[in-house]
Amino acid sequence: MMAGSLDLKRVLLCDNVDSCCKDILEANGIAVDVKNKLTKEELLAEITNYDGIVVRSATKVTEDVIRAGKKLKIIGRAGTGVDNIDIPSASLNGVLVMNTPGGNTLSAAEQTCTLICCLSRHIAQAAASMKEGKWDRKKFMGNELFDKTLGIIGLGRIGREVALRMQSFGMKTIGYDPLVSAADATEFNTEWMEPDQIWPKADYITVHVPLIPPTTGMLNDKTISMCKKGVYLLNVARGGIIDEEALLRGLESGHVGGAGLDVFVTEPPTGASAQLVQHPKVVACPHLGANTVEAQKRVAKEMAEQFVDAAKGKSTFGLVNVPFDLCEALKPSSLVSLGQTIGKVAVNLAGGKVTKVTVSTEGSEMKAHRYLTAAVCIGILSKPEVNLVNAAALAKVAGIEVRSSHTAQSNPHYPKTLSVMVQHSAGEVTLLASMIGQNTPALIQYGKHSFSSPVPLSDHLLVFKSKLDPVEVLSKLLPVLQSSGCKVKGFFTAAGSGTDECIGVVSTSSAVGLDKDLGENVIVYPQLSF
Repeated sequence: MMAGSLDLKRVLLCDNVDSCCKDILEANGIAVDVKNKLTKEELLAEITNYDGIVVRSATKVTEDVIRAGKKLKIIGRAGTGVDNIDIPSASLNGVLVMNTPGGNTLSAAEQTCTLICCLSRHIAQAAASMKEGKWDRKKFMGNELFDKTLGIIGLGRIGREVALRMQSFGMKTIGYDPLVSAADATEFNTEWMEPDQIWPKADYITVHVPLIPPTTGMLNDKTISMCKKGVYLLNVARGGIIDEEALLRGLESGHVGGAGLDVFVTEPPTGASAQLVQHPKVVACPHLGANTVEAQKRVAKEMAEQFVDAAKGKSTFGLVNVPFDLCEALKPSSLVSLGQTIGKVAVNLAGGKVTKVTVSTEGSEMKAHRYLTAAVCIGILSKPEVNLVNAAALAKVAGIEVRSSHTAQSNPHYPKTLSVMVQHSAGEVTLLASMIGQNTPALIQYGKHSFSSPVPLSDHLLVFKSKLDPVEVLSKLLPVLQSSGCKVKGFFTAAGSGTDECIGVVSTSSAVGLDKDLGENVIVYPQLSF
């Protein structure tokens, strides 16, 4: 992975992914096997043979599956929702997870709009009545959608498309999304509101959010009671966003006028899910939101193209568990080596157990390098299994709190500056580094000590802190170095601001064991080798 591209030799397709996915992968030299309806045991046995796997929603890529996939580098979800993939486990094992966020947008939006129309005119119930030989017009008196208010929770791709389509019916659209500003919402004629403002205003409420802790049971007894009497609720996102037991109570009391449900807590439905399916005021579908010929071709094509791009070292747009442009990070010109190197230096100087790491980039040129936090974590952990994908997750497992920040102001002498503060059991270490020459990482400041010239982080370095004159310390070191046949390649010093201590760095031609005591006024840190 660190070479700039994924080595994808063989990929497994599950869940009846459209055949165009197989065609595109094979046309680009990637071997493909199609195996649908695998049991968990069969998948555990098969996954050992593959570098990548593509699934829809049926196959569960669990922690056991990921661990069994010794060759596994990438998991593709041909669709949007990734709740059938154990993302934390994938991240810990350095496996990429990607989806096709826009592939089923139109199909899911159309499904939502269809359910809204069905609810407003009782289409499903009327059709069922006709099949029973009845002609009961009065029973199915409906309402126009014109001049009604649609509340949309989640104003991403699908929510926006629903808003635009229902506006053509004359509906007023209001919505909420923590990631969308009020100004952005006005661009598609939707008024941004907090959820508690939406509940009492909306005639119809539809949810288009992922199933995560803040959204689980978002519509519950309390929030449903805040809604208009006779409100219609829709869920074409993920089962569990609407509390099913609360919805049943709302339907029975008459507070909820009806519901359009495409997804359920249990699929196929059991328990409360099954009760909702059978309820006369519910229009239920078996998770058909993305179930169109066009959507399935689109997500299969997009997933195959992303796999191919990953194999060729190109940028991919659907990465779920990497919060930065991985392709940019893997370019030879990237600053990954700067992050890794300064992380290694920081943990070496810290000595004690690291508890917190703060990574700060400075200057406009550094804003795009979001991968540097992961790179620093690689250097701090310094284990062969750590990479850009799993570094942050493994740091968390190790009990290290990781934070990052960026400031626009840059160092006038070094436009690409990286600051790393490591807190440890004995105190803290703060380093400032940059690139010099031909992309060589260099240390420019240690705490309040600024080096008179940048220290190239290469070869072998002995770092010491002393209250003595640094030249005097060097004179004590030279006999030890000479007796080991080691040559001094460079000597760097940094005077402290407001302190009588100084820092010295000796660059040597080879590693050397230092067992000589240089006195209580001198601290020599373990030698660093690059």
